[in-house]
Amino acid sequence: MRPLDEAETTAVFEKLFKFVGNNLKHLVDRPSHEGPDPTPGRYCFRLHKNRVFYVSDALVRRATNISRDRLLSLGTSVGKFTHGGKFHLTVHALDLLAAHARHKVWLKPTSEMSFLYGNHVLKSGLARITDNVSAGDGVVVFSMSDLPLGFGIAAKSTQDCRKLDPNAIVVLNQVDVGLYVRKEDDL
Repeated sequence: MRPLDEAETTAVFEKLFKFVGNNLKHLVDRPSHEGPDPTPGRYCFRLHKNRVFYVSDALVRRATNISRDRLLSLGTSVGKFTHGGKFHLTVHALDLLAAHARHKVWLKPTSEMSFLYGNHVLKSGLARITDNVSAGDGVVVFSMSDLPLGFGIAAKSTQDCRKLDPNAIVVLNQVDVGLYVRKEDDL
C-alpha cells in the first residue's frame, strides 16, 4: 500500500470532483478519531493492487504490520485503475458520494427496480432533480426515502428535463447497488 503519485491523485480527484464538486475538500480535510491519539488524524487515499482506498492515517500506520501480499482491503474502496490507466469509481464509493453529493436525483418507487437492474433513469421515473444540473454532470441517485441507490451521468440538464417526453433518458447509469447481486463473484 502506497500513497498516490501526482498523476493518480489528479485522476482520482477529477473523478470525485465530478460528483462532489467543492465538497471534495470535506473529504480530504475530514478529521479521523480512530486510534489511541487524542488529537484527530486525517483521511487519505492509498493505492493497493490498482485499487484506491479512502482510509484514516491511524489505520494506515497499523496496517504496516501486515505484509502486502496478505493485505486484501483497508478502509473504503473508492475505485480502481484500469490497465489503460483510467480511474473508475466503484459501488463501494457510494456512501462517500451520497454524503457529499453536489447533484442529486430522486426516483419514483415504480422505477427503482428498473434502475437496480442496471437500466438508465427515464424521465417517467424521475421524481425530483436538483437545480442547475448540466448535461455531463455526475449525479447520485436516491430513492424517495433518501436511500442512495447508485450514481451516474446526467444525460440532460434540469431545464431540458422539463420538456422531454416520458421515455427519454435523463441519467445514464454507471453504478447501482444491484451490482452486488449481479456480479457477486467479481466483487
